[in-house]
Amino acid sequence: MFNFALVITNNIIDMIDTNTKSISLNSLGINSSTIHYQLSSNELHSITLKKNQGKESSLGAIAINTGEFTGRSPMDRFIVKDSITKDEIWWGDINIPFSTDNFDKLYDKVVSYLSGKEIFVRDSYACADPNYKLNIRVVNEYPWSNMFAYNMFLRPTTEELVSFMPEWTVINAPGFMADATEDGTRQHNFAILNFTKKIALIGGTGYTGEIKKGIFSALNFILPVFKNTLPMHCSANVGKNQDTAIFFGLSGTGKTTLSADPERKLIGDDEHGWTNENTVFNFEGGCYAKAIDLSEDKEPEIYHAIKKGAILENIIMDKNGVIDFSDTSITQNTRVSYPIEHIENIQKPSIGKNPKNIFFLTADAFGVLPPISKLTSSQAAYHFISGYTAKVAGTEAGVTEPIPSFSACFGAPFMPLHPTRYAEMLSDKMKKAGVNVWLVNTGWSGGQYGVGKRIALKYTRAMITAVLNGDLGNYTYEDYHIHSVFGVAQPRRCPGVPSSVLSPRTTWNNDDAYYKAAFKLSNAFRKNFKQFEEFANEEIRRGGPQRYAF
Repeated sequence: MFNFALVITNNIIDMIDTNTKSISLNSLGINSSTIHYQLSSNELHSITLKKNQGKESSLGAIAINTGEFTGRSPMDRFIVKDSITKDEIWWGDINIPFSTDNFDKLYDKVVSYLSGKEIFVRDSYACADPNYKLNIRVVNEYPWSNMFAYNMFLRPTTEELVSFMPEWTVINAPGFMADATEDGTRQHNFAILNFTKKIALIGGTGYTGEIKKGIFSALNFILPVFKNTLPMHCSANVGKNQDTAIFFGLSGTGKTTLSADPERKLIGDDEHGWTNENTVFNFEGGCYAKAIDLSEDKEPEIYHAIKKGAILENIIMDKNGVIDFSDTSITQNTRVSYPIEHIENIQKPSIGKNPKNIFFLTADAFGVLPPISKLTSSQAAYHFISGYTAKVAGTEAGVTEPIPSFSACFGAPFMPLHPTRYAEMLSDKMKKAGVNVWLVNTGWSGGQYGVGKRIALKYTRAMITAVLNGDLGNYTYEDYHIHSVFGVAQPRRCPGVPSSVLSPRTTWNNDDAYYKAAFKLSNAFRKNFKQFEEFANEEIRRGGPQRYAF
């Protein structure tokens, strides 16, 4: 029986590779198209080059340009408001409602646009834990978009493809431009989730991140509402003793860099679920790392993952294919995607046990927060809802100071439910698992941006290593100083880190200036949190900083 199934499987795969009409998209309304199904990464790499849609770098990875959009467009992300979503979604500027009628009309336009074209189709799935597996069919206009789907989603085996039935469908048409006056969109690009039809419809943008974030957003609704499982915008790794660590953080805070630890196995770098069965699982089959200022010395694991099979986005390279990772002339959001197997030290399968430590990463450009501090459960919930980092000053004319930036749950653009629902789930899970939560400032010390210096990566790594080794967790109360503004417990000593570095006030050498900056930041926290106060319980509200005292 097994051999017969294997023969059938091989025949099907051979047929799919050689006969582009072996699958049909008629049920989606896409007709008379030339369909390339389940092509290998190498095939998609070659087709991209042949179509002059990309160039090969000296490292072997293909380099493409995503066009007009080099990042997500949050104001053009919509959710269809219907019987499933109307009473569940936290509607507003983040989750923008879209009517069923407008979706149906726009969908018909997109599939008509794709009909008769050369189409690239991939069956894949999300969620490494088989109990939460979500089968996905991805339909792409461009070969390199399909290669991105190969990299970022989990890849079914040959046997699994025989009986594969997609539950969700991603339809990605970068070349289709919406008419805002007719289609109900804000402008010509859009990314729309329809939970009733289980479709992610993306058009008018070549930025590949919209593909993975569409499914991530869908899971952020599906898992808590239907599976009682917490979805998280985080990276995760596991130590030799199977101790799991989770890293939350917004772009530029070091989430991918710090989780790629040669002494620990990587579970995943961006999106995970935390179950009631005491497991943490990766949603994805790959990594999508920022490439700006990437170097072999500072981030060897990521650098060495850039080889054949990886996709570089919006980078600059010379005529010999040599990449200048410091060149931001196209965008500061240069990216690289690659299958997780490009990282040498990975967890197989991408599942870990309950975490022992959780890190909230923030790049505090005000230079106020300690480089590491321990949080109480109420502080952890408060900082999780806040999702603080800072934008660096000097990016716009006339801006001379850092700008605080808050993204609820460290991923607000992808969170369909009210942030307090995720925070309460996290708080409950942390208590049951006895997790230690740490706030780690990977930003500035000795003053704000332009005055102080960025905290050295070697010190941040040393602090995280000390936590994971159990050094800081074993400290008594006397080994910590309670921050007088934020109330967090900052350690007085840490192996491999000068004591002076651990105290942000000391590094400023100007108490008055430091406390003015600290209370200014605390006021920003409190102002941001006002939108959540009526929904947050008393425990969460207690976790915030003090009021301005001057």
